[in-house]
Amino acid sequence: MLTCENLTLTQGDFQLHADLSFQPGGITALVGPSGAGKSTLLSALAGFLTASSGKVSYDGRDLTGAMPGARPISILFQDNNLFPHLTISQNAGLALQPKLRLNDRQKALVATALDQVGLHGMGDRKPAALSGGQQSRAALARVLLADRPVILLDEPFAALGPALRIEMLDLVQQTLTGPDRTVIMITHDPADAQRVATETALVADGLVHPAAPTDQLFGAPPPALAAYLGSP
Repeated sequence: MLTCENLTLTQGDFQLHADLSFQPGGITALVGPSGAGKSTLLSALAGFLTASSGKVSYDGRDLTGAMPGARPISILFQDNNLFPHLTISQNAGLALQPKLRLNDRQKALVATALDQVGLHGMGDRKPAALSGGQQSRAALARVLLADRPVILLDEPFAALGPALRIEMLDLVQQTLTGPDRTVIMITHDPADAQRVATETALVADGLVHPAAPTDQLFGAPPPALAAYLGSP
């Protein structure tokens, strides 16, 4: 379980407080207004932002001072973070071997991951030769190969059209979720959370509210969520 204990994040005049746990076995959506701190929270969880105070832990292991590469966490950004000079197979293979000296078993794992995300036969292409949706699939393949127990999704599908975004959300649910894996997803669209998230946490007014079952939360939104949704 990934836990934030009295965590405070500070950027200039902005502060965000988080004191909650993220359950494995499903997807937790983070919703809230732009600038509320959703990406700030993911940056801190991944180790790219140092907390002002408090603690981040995973299964009892203190991660607060750990470097990003030493954390059991993968993060998928909006721009997919694909290297344009590498093929899709090479981009995915970075998860297994940063120097890309892959043995036959590792090459087979890359091919299997590309198959899983619907990119069969496209491994030799470079990112520029792929559509936006295909690039998202390639980035997802790299996350699959990294096989870390915590996955952070910082709106990686925001630039896709509605149909493609739904397709990618379903693919995430099919390929990334499992009893021992924690997936945390930022979204600005309540429909995305309602489609795939088992729990949802509101980020607003400098606070990450405790996560609650998605259907219950949207069925009877508290005042802060109702204000964000524009509910009467």
